[in-house]
Amino acid sequence: MRTYVKLVCTECNEENYYTDKNKRTTPDRLEMKKYCPKQRKHTLHREKR
Repeated sequence: MRTYVKLVCTECNEENYYTDKNKRTTPDRLEMKKYCPKQRKHTLHREKR
């Protein structure tokens, strides 16, 4: 049930992180505040489908 997903920065659209999630418990898109090296600050990262 766990799948790997890419996390994309909402400001610069770079694929910075890879993580896994459980599709059964979180069926919608994953959102996290992570560090973006290109922007050099913490930004919102969303799951790419």
